[in-house]
Parts: sequence; C-alpha cells; structure tokens
Amino acid sequence: MTAVIETRAFTKRYGRRTALHGVDLTIEPGRVFGLIGPNGAGKTTTMRVLLDIIRPTSGEVRVLGEQPRAGGTALRRRIGYLPGELAMDHRVSARALLTHLAELNGGVERGRLDELAQRLGLDLSRPVRALSKGNKQKVGLVQAFAHRPELLILDEPTSGLDPLVQQEFLGLVREARAAGETVVLSSHVISEIEHAADEVAVLRAGRIVEVSPVARLRAAARRDARIAVRDAESADLVARLRSLGTVHDIATSTAGGTTTVTAHLSDGLTGFVQAIAGVEVLDLVVEEPDLERTVLAFYETGSDDAEEVGA
Repeated sequence: MTAVIETRAFTKRYGRRTALHGVDLTIEPGRVFGLIGPNGAGKTTTMRVLLDIIRPTSGEVRVLGEQPRAGGTALRRRIGYLPGELAMDHRVSARALLTHLAELNGGVERGRLDELAQRLGLDLSRPVRALSKGNKQKVGLVQAFAHRPELLILDEPTSGLDPLVQQEFLGLVREARAAGETVVLSSHVISEIEHAADEVAVLRAGRIVEVSPVARLRAAARRDARIAVRDAESADLVARLRSLGTVHDIATSTAGGTTTVTAHLSDGLTGFVQAIAGVEVLDLVVEEPDLERTVLAFYETGSDDAEEVGA
C-alpha cells in the first residue's frame, strides 16, 4: 500500500534559523493523523511544505505518490486545505466565494455546498465581510471538504468554532475516513486530537519526539484512582498497591472509620484490580486516562536547542 504522505529527513531553514529538523513521517491511506505541539513547534511549517507553499531545505517529501513541487494543479485538486489563517475575498457572499473555489478544484456535486453549510450552521447568503471569526472558519471547512479530496490537510480546524459545531466537524472527519480519505490535522489542543485521530506525531522545537497510535498513548496515560475502605484494611491495601510498581503518589485520609486512598495508576488496570480484590471496597472511582498529561511530558523532557520559526 502506497503511503499518502512520506517524508525522509526533511529540514526547513530560514537563514541561520532551523524550523524543522530531519522530519520523518509515513501516513497510510484512510487514516486520521494528528500533529500535536505548542505554538512554534513546527506544525504549520510541516503542512506548508507538504502543500509546496514553502519548500524544504533538504530531504525528501512525497504526497499522494508525487513530489509536491512537481505535482502542480492536478495534485492540488486532490487535496483539501484549511490554512491556520484564512484570507478571503470580503466583497462577495459566502456562496459566491465557495462556488468560485469549487470551480478551481474541478467542481463539486450538486447540493454539496448547501449540505455542508447546513451541517455547520453557515448562512451562505451573507457577505464574507459580515461573518464572525467562527463563521469564516466554517467557510474554510466547507471549501476544504466540498470536493471530497483524497487528502485533507487542516491547520487548527476548530479554531473559533462553538462546541456543537466542533462535534459536527468530528463527524465530517469520521465520514472522510470511512470513505477512504486521509486526514492530517494539527492542533495544540490535545483533547481535540484525542477524539479525532488514529495516530499522532508529537512535535517539540521542530523535531518529532514521538509517533504513536492514540490508543497506545491512552493506554500508557496515568489515571487517578480513589478507593474507600475500612480503617482496619487500609494498611494492607496500601502495602498491596506499593508492591505493584505501577501505582504512584499514594496518599491516605481517614474520617469516621473509613480511609480513602488516592493514587495515580500507570500501565493499565490489571494489577490494580488484583490488588484491591482482597479488601472490602466501600467506594471506588477511577478516572479516564489523562492523555494531555502524557503528551505534556514530551514537552517537559529534554532541551530546546533550536531557535524556532513558524507554528
């Protein structure tokens, strides 16, 4: 199976400054791939290189089997792109603008613009200049999805959208994946990527520090647990938990004959469940894995030895 995106050791420099350091990516068809990183990590620069808006200083880049600089208009029509900063003609209506953009992409099926606009709550009759930031973002999303491209590249796609529209956007992403399309999206909001992506690359200071399926990151994420037991059984429970090696930051508090034990869990629940099986549990709360905490750990380790450009 030919990768939709494949890069090998590609680097982008601006004079003496390096924005990207030897980026290696392989993204298979029909996947939703997330680029996670704080502002300045290199997410937008990576996307612009894939689209031939800017060109790499060194290394290899192939998109849909072609080099972006050689693919020309034919390659661009196979891609839907939402930039992080939209620049639109404010003199026309949203419908006129989207119709024009659809023609540039080779046309769209009848009713497609209206369908997408209705789903996102966009009034196509309004002039672009009268639209709020959120509605302008909807225009950008409609133009990216309208021609059902093989590849969608979306830079901070939910910026300015209210929660209900964000959920509709996630529905569009799931439908694109089900249709065999590939979606690459960037965000510094980790929960957004968690709900949308199959796989993520974590960028820090222009380098990819981790590439992982979201499910694996979630499995490795720490969970917070709270267990209430009778005072007489608390010492035994604490001893069992400490013996595991996957339970951390154990603390206890006692009131009215009941001891509450709090802890952080890592590496799944099997050992934890076995440890508490031998005591009478009065109450138990185990929170969902905190993926954000796991990802933030990649930013906190190591040193940023490069001066960054871009997002």
